[in-house]
Amino acid sequence: MIESILKLFRYYKSLGERTFEALSDEELHLEPAPGANSISIIVKHLWGNMLSRWTNFLTEDGEKDWRNRDEEFEVTIKTREELLTKWEEGWQCLFNAIGNLSEEDLERTIYIRNEGHSVIDAIHRQLAHYSYHVGQIVFLGKLIKGEGWESLSIPKGGSNDYNSNKFSSEKADRHFTDKV
Repeated sequence: MIESILKLFRYYKSLGERTFEALSDEELHLEPAPGANSISIIVKHLWGNMLSRWTNFLTEDGEKDWRNRDEEFEVTIKTREELLTKWEEGWQCLFNAIGNLSEEDLERTIYIRNEGHSVIDAIHRQLAHYSYHVGQIVFLGKLIKGEGWESLSIPKGGSNDYNSNKFSSEKADRHFTDKV
């Protein structure tokens, strides 16, 4: 279970990174509409959430006193380097916390804003939250690049070729993220 969860988190992390690579520094900070979040703001929010949720994950509430969620939506990240540093710091905190779990830990109860969750439920909650925001990042990248966007999955019109390739291979026990 833990390895499967880690693979999915790595997959979503890679989608964000592949989007960052496709964009200029300016595009990472582009506000798509007045009041809408730029990619850099979304990254800052993910960073704040990850540090809060995964620091001392098993022993402290997931909403830390030191977190300032509202500040996460203010423009303070100015460079690609700052964005990537926060991105890596957040993900590393997550990977360290989950990587140190045992299967027995999955049934333990942890708290987020004083609401009890099994560890597995808390992990699923965060997986859904992060995939939601990574989807926003990818969508913004696609919106910004327009016709110049290179699909991160099966490109439009490519389903038949993709499926033909998959079904021409022998069946095997593998995870769809193994190539990521």
